[in-house]
Amino acid sequence: MSSIPTTTDEGYRAVQASEDFQTLRKKFRGFVFPTTAFFLAWYFVYVFLSIFAPGFMGTKAFGNITIGLIFGLLQFVTTFVITFVYARWANREFDPLADAIGRRLDGVQEH
Repeated sequence: MSSIPTTTDEGYRAVQASEDFQTLRKKFRGFVFPTTAFFLAWYFVYVFLSIFAPGFMGTKAFGNITIGLIFGLLQFVTTFVITFVYARWANREFDPLADAIGRRLDGVQEH
C-alpha cells in the first residue's frame, strides 16, 4: 500500500485512483446492483399483477387471506431479508476494506 499525500484534496484523489478503492467500488456494485434489480423486478411483478391480474391477486389462499395480501406482506419480508443479508455481507466483505482505506486516508500506517 502506498502512502497518501497529506493534503486532503490530494489524499482523496489518490484514494479514489487507488486499486483498493476500485476494488471496493466493484465489490459494492457487484452486490448492490443485482440485489436492487432483483427487488425492483419482484416489486413490479407485484404491482403489475395487482393491475393486470386482479382475479388472481384476489384469490383466497386460506380464510380471507388473498394471494395479493400474501405478496404484499412478502414485500416487507424481502426488504428485511435483503437488509439482513447486506449487513452480513458488508461486515464480512465490504467494511474491512473500507476501514483500511479510511485508515490510509487518515495517515495511520498498517503493519
